[in-house]
Formats: sequence, structure tokens, C-alpha cells
Amino acid sequence: MKIRDKILQYFNDNQDVTITSLVDFLSVSKQYVHRVLNDFLAEGIIIKLGSSPKTFYRLAPISNEKSVLNINISADKIRFLDKNFMVITEIGQLLTGLDAFENWCNKRALPIEKTLDEYITTLQKYHSYYNENQLISGIDKLKSTKGYEKIYMKDLFYLDFYAIERFGKTRLGTILHYAKQGQNKMLMKILIDEIKTVVYNLLEIYKIDAIVYVPPTIKRETQLMKVLANGLKINKPQIDVQKIGGIIPVPQKSLNKLQERIANADNTFVIKSNISYTNVLLIDDAVGSGSTLNQIAKKITDNKLATNIYGLAIVGSYKGFEVITDV
Repeated sequence: MKIRDKILQYFNDNQDVTITSLVDFLSVSKQYVHRVLNDFLAEGIIIKLGSSPKTFYRLAPISNEKSVLNINISADKIRFLDKNFMVITEIGQLLTGLDAFENWCNKRALPIEKTLDEYITTLQKYHSYYNENQLISGIDKLKSTKGYEKIYMKDLFYLDFYAIERFGKTRLGTILHYAKQGQNKMLMKILIDEIKTVVYNLLEIYKIDAIVYVPPTIKRETQLMKVLANGLKINKPQIDVQKIGGIIPVPQKSLNKLQERIANADNTFVIKSNISYTNVLLIDDAVGSGSTLNQIAKKITDNKLATNIYGLAIVGSYKGFEVITDV
């Protein structure tokens, strides 16, 4: 029996499999086992759970769903899905493209071909908001939101909407949500790889000469914004903004009223800089009301630290500025 077949048999006999258990069972090198398991993962035979040093592998669930071989989808539509659609299942599988869309439709008992046409039409409506630089401007929505005395940013950009009607989270919205909530460094790396080209172009177009990474409002072992800063490696000076709080820290996303969010941002962020710049970019992961970015921009303006201030969020709200509570 070939080693590959022995490994498959071992999976059939054991639910949770580790690299170490396979090495002990087969008496082969750890590198060889890794290679075979990577092949199995690529083929969809097994799934990977957890992260080092607590990583387990299981046989992939047997699906009773109909095969994509029975549907007629053009190559252009498949490429569209590959670029835009992603699902992370309830057991932690990352699916993209047609596999992800088939999974999504089958769970809702929806016809794949008809629903795909509806998805493409819906997403194209949202894509119409992108400008020639692949950025979505949210400044007009911010200006039209009642409750702000003044808008301190020259423009506010999103790299994508967080979610769209009916189909839920966008590709970037999905990656951001699970990267942040699951403290998943692999997804954080995927996120950085997906956004860095557009971010670098923005820096050039708007002649950005200093960066502000918005500090987190919730303590986590792995902070997304810190990983983002290290991963983007933007060679610009950083204006240090610190988050402070009272005896009981109150996260922005826990506040439902705009005035509460403005007051929270105004009283809990402190600027630590005395150097002035021309064009400053504020970077945040998600924009709900926009109050965090606007109040930080106000503090930078009040301290005469910038001539022009731009905001950038990985994702933002489409309809008004509803609170994005799950990121």
C-alpha cells in the first residue's frame, strides 16, 4: 500500500489527525507528511482546523449537494466569482469562487445559475461606485449625515463595502470579519495582499507624506491595525494617536447614537506629535458612522499638523452610516 493510501486509511480510522501522529504511525519525515497533507487540502479531501501548535486535520465532510458539473456557467462568470466571492464555512473552510457560491446557494436551496445572474447584477451596481483609482468615496455620505458640526477630512475612501443586500458580506468584508474576530494571521496576510496595491497607488496619487493608523478600541492579543502597519510597510512618518479611556473602556461599536460616538472619539483619542505635514492619511479597518476618523482629523487640524487630511477604510457602510457592529 502506498504511503498516500496509508494516510487516507489513517484518516478513515481517526477523526482528529495531527502531523505528529502521522509521523509516528508511518515512520516517515515530517516534511513528507506536510507535502501529502498539502496535496489533500488542495484536492479538498481533508480540512485543517486550528493553528500551530494546535493544528488538527479531518476528512472533509461528504456533501450531498448537487455537483457543479450539472450546471452551465460561462468562463467569464466563473472568473467573476473567483475575483469576488468568498465564504468561510461554519467549520472554518475557506471557499472561493464557484465552490463558495455553490456552497452558499445550496444552504439556501437556491438555483445556482439564476442566483449567480442576480448576484452579478447586484454587485455591478455596487462596483459603479468605484472611481478610476479603485476607490469608493464616502465623503458625501459623511457630509449628509446629520449631527456633524464640521467635516475635517478632504475625502474619505473605502476599498470596498462591508456588505451588500441579500448576499451579505463582500469578499473584503468576509476576510476582515474573520481575520479580526478570529485573530487569524493567515487571513490578515491575505487581506494585506489584496489591498496593498490600491493603498500604494493612493499614497502616490494624493502625495501622502504621513500616516495615522487608528488605534484599536478593544484589547486583543493580535491587533489587526498593527499587523496591517507591519505588512504594508509604508515608508512614511507616522503621527502617533493613542486611545485612552475611563475606568470602563467603551468601544465605538457599542454606541448606537452618532452624538455618543462623536463624544467617545473626541474624548478618548490623544495626538502625540508636533510635526506638521501637507497630506496626511488616516487608516482604519471599518467605517460605520465615520466619527472616529472625523474626530481624529479634527484633533490633527486643531493642532495644525496637516494641511489636507484623507481617510481610508478597508470597508465601509453603503446605506447611510449604520454601525458595523461585528468588526
